[in-house]
Amino acid sequence: MAPPRVFKNYINGEWVPSGSGLTFDNINPANQSELVGLFQKSNRQDVENAIQAAKDAYKTWRVTPAPKRGEVLFRAASLLVERKETYAEQMTCEMGKILEETRGDVQEAIDMTYYMAGEGRRLFGQTTTSELPNKFCMWVRSPIGVCSLVTPWNFPMAIPSWKVMPALICGNTLVIKPASDTPLSTYNLVQTLVDAGVPRGVVNLVTGSGFEVGTALVVHDDVRVVSFTGSTEVGRKVAEACAGSFKHCCLEMGGKNIIMVMEDANLDLAVDGAIWGGFGTTGQRCTASSRVAVHKDVYHEFVEKFVARARALKVGNGLDPAVQVGPLINENQLKTVEEYVEIGKDEGAKLLCGGERLADGDYDAGWFYSPTIFGDCKPEMRICREEIFGPVVSVIPCESLEEAIEIGNGVVYGLSSSIYTRNVNRAFQAMRDMETGIFYVNAPTIGAETHLPFGGTKQTGNGHREAATTALDFYSDWKSVYVDYSDKLQRAQIDT
Repeated sequence: MAPPRVFKNYINGEWVPSGSGLTFDNINPANQSELVGLFQKSNRQDVENAIQAAKDAYKTWRVTPAPKRGEVLFRAASLLVERKETYAEQMTCEMGKILEETRGDVQEAIDMTYYMAGEGRRLFGQTTTSELPNKFCMWVRSPIGVCSLVTPWNFPMAIPSWKVMPALICGNTLVIKPASDTPLSTYNLVQTLVDAGVPRGVVNLVTGSGFEVGTALVVHDDVRVVSFTGSTEVGRKVAEACAGSFKHCCLEMGGKNIIMVMEDANLDLAVDGAIWGGFGTTGQRCTASSRVAVHKDVYHEFVEKFVARARALKVGNGLDPAVQVGPLINENQLKTVEEYVEIGKDEGAKLLCGGERLADGDYDAGWFYSPTIFGDCKPEMRICREEIFGPVVSVIPCESLEEAIEIGNGVVYGLSSSIYTRNVNRAFQAMRDMETGIFYVNAPTIGAETHLPFGGTKQTGNGHREAATTALDFYSDWKSVYVDYSDKLQRAQIDT
C-alpha cells in the first residue's frame, strides 16, 4: 500500500511541517482502518509564526481596495464550483455524512464565497448632516487586524467559509484552526484560496489540538478578533480568555431545538421535517431537531408515522448512494449517545425505536448508531434539555400552542425552532414568542441560507451573527468621520 499523504500547515505563503515534528491521524469514521491522511500536530511556535505572518500581511491587505479583495474571493468561489465533487467525496471520507450532504456543505462554501466577493463593492457606510454649518459627517467600515478562527468538525468547509470570507473582504488577515477530526476540508478551502491568488500571509492554516493550538490562538496579544464554533462549555472559556484584552469575540455554541406540531398540521410534511431535522448529519448539527412537541390530538398518529420512517432509514457508509444516515464522528461521540440513551431509559422515557450501536457486518469498522426515538417524554428530562449531538429525538406530548412554546423556551439554548401548522395566526404567535435566533414555519429547524444571519440567543451565542451582512459588523469597526470646512473652530453642542 502507498504511504498515507502528509498534509502540512500553511504559514506565510508556504506549506510547512510543524516544528514539533509530530503528526496525527485523520480517520474515516465509517471505516476506522482507512487513514485519510496525516496532519501536523502543531505547537505554540507554529501558532506564533502564523500570527506573525498574518500581522505582517495585514499592513498591505488592509489597504488593498475591497473590490480587489473581492476578486480573489470570486476566483476562489469559481474554483470551488470546479472542485465540488472531489471535495465532497473527501469530506464524506473524513466526516462521515452522506455524499448528498457533503455536496451541500461545499455548496454552502461556494454560496458564502460568492456572496462575500460581492460585498467588496458594498462595504457601505453612511453620510449624514451635521448640527453645525459647513461640516460634513459620515461613518465608514475599517478592518480590525489579525483574526483567529476555530471551527468544528460537523460542517468542515461551510462553517470555515462563514468566518474566513467576511474576515477577508473586510480587510483582515487570519489564522484558522480546523477541528482535528476534519482538517482536510478546511485544508482544501485554504488551498483553493491560495490557488485563487490570496497574498502571502493573509490566510494561515495551523492544525492540532484545541488545548495546544486553540488556546494559543485565543490568548495571543496580536490577535484582535476571535471566532469560535463549538460547545457552550468551551465557548465560555473562550469568552473569558478574550475578555481580558477586549478582543472581538463571536461564539456559536450549543442548541436544543424544537419542532412544534399542531393538531392542524400536515402530518406527513411534519414527519418529513422531523426525520430530516432529527437524523440529517446523524443528528450532529447544532440546529438538529432533537425535540418534537406534538399536540395530543395528533400525537399517536404522528409518532406511529415518525417511528416507521426512522426504522426504514438506511445507515452506512456515506459514499453509498442508498445510505441516508452516516456514522458518528468518533468513538467518544458514540459513547456520549449511548450514555444519553441509558439516561433516557432511566428517566422513564419510552424507547420507540433504535437505542443500539450497530457493530455487526458492514458496521463493524465504523461508529454507527441506529436512529433513535423516545416517546412520552417530559420536558424536564435530561434528554429533552441537554444537547446530545447524535441521532436521538425526544417526542413530547402537549395540549396547546402556548404549552409547546413554553416547552421550547424551557432550555438554556436558543438557536432554532419551528412550527408545523396551517393557521397563520399561530405561526406568527410562535414566531414572536420563541426565544431563538432562527425560526421556521412548516420546515424543520435546519436549512439556514447564507444571506440570512445565523446565530442564537441565551447560551447558544453572545449576540453576534454569522453569514449575511451582519457578519461584516463583527469583522469590521465603525469609524465616524467629521470634516469641518468652515475654516474656524466649531464646538459641537456648545455652538449650537
